[in-house]
Amino acid sequence: MNLQNSTEVILALRRRLEPPEHAGQLSDSHEGLLPNARRAAVLLGLFDRDGEAHLLFIRRASTLRSHSGEIAFPGGSVDPTDSTAVITALREAQEEIGLDPTRVEVLGIFSPVFTVVSNFLIIPVVAFLSQGLGTLQLQPSEVAEVLLIPLQGLANPAIMHTEEWTHGGRVRTVYFYDYGPYRIWGATARILNALLVLLEDGTTTY
Repeated sequence: MNLQNSTEVILALRRRLEPPEHAGQLSDSHEGLLPNARRAAVLLGLFDRDGEAHLLFIRRASTLRSHSGEIAFPGGSVDPTDSTAVITALREAQEEIGLDPTRVEVLGIFSPVFTVVSNFLIIPVVAFLSQGLGTLQLQPSEVAEVLLIPLQGLANPAIMHTEEWTHGGRVRTVYFYDYGPYRIWGATARILNALLVLLEDGTTTY
C-alpha cells in the first residue's frame, strides 16, 4: 500500500477497522484475563498534508508525574460520564490540544493494548481529520508539543527495532521507533505498530 496516499489509507482503514460500537466487546474479551485493568482510549488522528497522510502525536509535558516527556497519542482514562471509548478519546483530545470534535470523523477501532506497568487497557480510536487540524490550543500542564509525522516515514523499517523485556516473570516485546530526534516506544509504539501492520496486511499484532 502507498502510505503517502491519504485516500488509499483512509479507504483501507474503513474496510479493516472494527466499528466503534464493538469497543465494549473487544475490551470485555481482554478484561476476562485482566479483571483489574483500568480503561483508557487514545485518538489516532490522521490528516492530509500536501497530499500525504500524516499522524498526530503529542509530547507529554516534562512536569507530569508519569510518562513525562514521552511521545504519545492524545487520550487518557475513561471518565465515569463517558458513554463510549470514542467519547473518551475525543474529550481527551479536546482537553489536551484543543482539537474540535466536529472536525473528527471516526473511522473505527482495533483491539485494546494493555500496559503492564500502569495497568491500563487502551482502546485505539482511529479518525480522519478531513478539514485538517484547525486551531489547536495546548494544555501546557499536560502537553509540551504536537508532532505531525508522515505515515510513510513511520513505516520505514530502518527506524524501528524491538527488544525483549521481562516484567513480573513474563517476557514481552517492546517496540521502538526513532523518528528524527523523537523516540516513540511503549504502548504508543505498540499501537503504532498495530496500525501499520493493519494497513500492510489487514491484521493486527501486539
